Amino acid sequence: MTSRPELQAPPEVFYNDEEARKYTSSSRIIDIQAQLSQRALELLALPDDGVPKLLLDIGCGSGLSGETLTENGHQWIGWDISPSMLNVALEREAGGDLVLGDMGQGLGVRPGVIDGAISISAVQWLCNADKSCHEPRKRLKAFFESLYRCLARGARAVFQVYPENLAQRELILGYAMRSGFAGGVVVDFPHSTKRRKEYLVLTCGPPSLSSATPKAEGEDEESCSDEGSEDEENQTVSISDRHRPRKKQKLNKKVKGREWVLRKKEQKRRKGNAVPLDTKYTARKRKARF
Repeated sequence: MTSRPELQAPPEVFYNDEEARKYTSSSRIIDIQAQLSQRALELLALPDDGVPKLLLDIGCGSGLSGETLTENGHQWIGWDISPSMLNVALEREAGGDLVLGDMGQGLGVRPGVIDGAISISAVQWLCNADKSCHEPRKRLKAFFESLYRCLARGARAVFQVYPENLAQRELILGYAMRSGFAGGVVVDFPHSTKRRKEYLVLTCGPPSLSSATPKAEGEDEESCSDEGSEDEENQTVSISDRHRPRKKQKLNKKVKGREWVLRKKEQKRRKGNAVPLDTKYTARKRKARF
């Protein structure tokens, strides 16, 4: 069984020219992308007023998901970090405007101009530190805060994700909530190993009283009536109202001694980093200054 793509290499490296063309030429992937994009568009719940909307496709790749947006009459901006994927999108004459950029550094889009956003299998890449300067929490924070700013108030963002575990799902959702979003996770076909799909459905600002809870596909009446259950096995739709987590009380941290400091310095030396020489003053506590 092959490992997850995000664990093999950074996206701009993994999706090189060869992989980008192979990905886009697969009929199976084209079909899956179309289904996931259509479902994400349904969860956006855009008003049916006949007016085309301006949408963001984050991690647009070669434009497969953007085709669904174009077919539904919307304009879109595609954002991706892989030059190879965007080159294929240009060759295929994708209907949207394409931007080469790292979503982990934030989205440079004017505030309040986007009517909705979708992302297919991309956000979980932010949870990996591909470079020494990468800190997943900072990258998630920069992404969600910039996305919140560029969305119109009341607009939705829908992300189809493959979280590696429960902790990763909570990490992504937690930073979305801290940035001001309301929403939660919609799970389609929760009892099927192959068909199970998770969507992070977020609303920019507090949800209106008239907004309906998205209904998951493949849920039966019994589990639909048991939305409040905390049992992961039976929970098909999980919606968490926005709340700001309480600040944790600072605990008295154990003082790190000289042995710990020397061990860390040695680790940095093995990596080739410049480290000051060890002396009798290393890790010695400084006197208080008055």
